[in-house]
Amino acid sequence: MARYTDWEALEKELEQTRMIPQCWAFMQPEFVEYVEGESLTMAFPVLEVYSNPRGTMQGGFMTAAFDNTLGALLQMETRRRDMASIDIHMNFLRPLFVGDILVVRAQVKSIGQTMAHLYGEGVDGSQGRLIATAVSNLVLMGQEKYARKEAGPQPE
Repeated sequence: MARYTDWEALEKELEQTRMIPQCWAFMQPEFVEYVEGESLTMAFPVLEVYSNPRGTMQGGFMTAAFDNTLGALLQMETRRRDMASIDIHMNFLRPLFVGDILVVRAQVKSIGQTMAHLYGEGVDGSQGRLIATAVSNLVLMGQEKYARKEAGPQPE
């Protein structure tokens, strides 16, 4: 089981060129660790743009951090991009404030032919306290199943 704490070393091992979607870049994650066959850990800064009126990280942004990490782990494990989250169930336990760091550790529970089940825990980067947990199911698809369909009448 290979363990990586340096993104550049890991990237050399990946067969596909890494795509960085806007939803990933917007969250400004920092790679912490990848343990092949086990887990991916990413750190997300809690920026003011992610905050609600109380100054805490809004739940949707926290969910996005988990979703990004869970999906990235599945991509690393399967070496596939043709997947989609079909659900994500979050439990919010404590708030995070602007300036804090959310550290998300995603784990694979099972990967089948078409479905994968993953689990994640998020902790406060400075104190290590459990902030939130998530479970998610993702579907693995073929390229033709998720290609963008053109609107309007189809040519005959």
